[in-house]
Amino acid sequence: MEISPFVMGLPKVELHLHIEGTLEPELKFELAQRNGITLPFDTPEQVRESYDFDDLTSFLHTYYDGMNVLRTSEDFYDLAMAYFAKVATQNLRYVEIFFDPQAHTSRGISFDTVISGLRRAQIEAEQKFGITSALIMCFLRDLQPEYAMATLLESLPYKHWILGVGLDSDENGNPPSKFAAVFARAKAEGYLLTMHCDIDIPGSIDHIETVIHEIGVARIDHGTNIVENPELVKTIVERGIGLTSCPISNTWVSEGTKVELVKQLMAEGVKVTINSDDPAYFGGYIAENFQRVADEGQVSDEFLAQLAHNAVDISWAPAVLKAELHGEIDQYLAQA
Repeated sequence: MEISPFVMGLPKVELHLHIEGTLEPELKFELAQRNGITLPFDTPEQVRESYDFDDLTSFLHTYYDGMNVLRTSEDFYDLAMAYFAKVATQNLRYVEIFFDPQAHTSRGISFDTVISGLRRAQIEAEQKFGITSALIMCFLRDLQPEYAMATLLESLPYKHWILGVGLDSDENGNPPSKFAAVFARAKAEGYLLTMHCDIDIPGSIDHIETVIHEIGVARIDHGTNIVENPELVKTIVERGIGLTSCPISNTWVSEGTKVELVKQLMAEGVKVTINSDDPAYFGGYIAENFQRVADEGQVSDEFLAQLAHNAVDISWAPAVLKAELHGEIDQYLAQA
């Protein structure tokens, strides 16, 4: 995909990025060799060719299998630094990163191993690339809520490194209400709340209603099925609850990018943002996702800049940083 100079240079904020989903095949081979793991492929190209997802479940099978090469703190550091180096070339300025501790503790990797490697990369990326970041700890919804609660308690000594909590993995048969007590405890501990409401799954609109009215999330990940209920659209506009849409990943697990829904919701006042989700698997980082919106939606530079502003608005960044980022976007648009 050819990325326009405007899209490449636009100051960006990313709010829906799974760090485990940035594991490129080349790094996977490098880490496998480092850790004495034999992969069922001979080349990184063969790994890419094996990515043939047609729904969320088929993607998750490959996604979790790929994590097996992540064993040490250094591995998690290398994973995150590779992501930061990539998006530094796309003028990413701030990112709130999802990480899935249960995907690692369930296979014997300690919570400390995971978060210490990510934290070291965060500090270095700010110094080296000028990218500020924060961590959002996600619970795996296809595991027991008791395991999620135990993970929440395990995270408390690291609260100063974790901004909020989220809910991801296979949503089919795993409604948000299953984790209501976990999220209530997380909120009491001072964590901010978001949850995935995946696109075009059975019960999606009911899940969206639950996360708004019962869980009390500050934003919704994916969530464009909210168009099915105009009253809910009005509610999130009134409350300032934004959506983190991921156009390219949408094409792998559903029908199309949902760019037209993004445009519709924007016209109705919803703060929709553009993100990359699991870019190593879906074939597009944040600039590629913005370009997909530009190409398919035939939108103006001002529209793209508004998407960037939306991400600043619904981010959990400090007020001073938000003001700085808004200024960068405005100045960039004025000079474009």
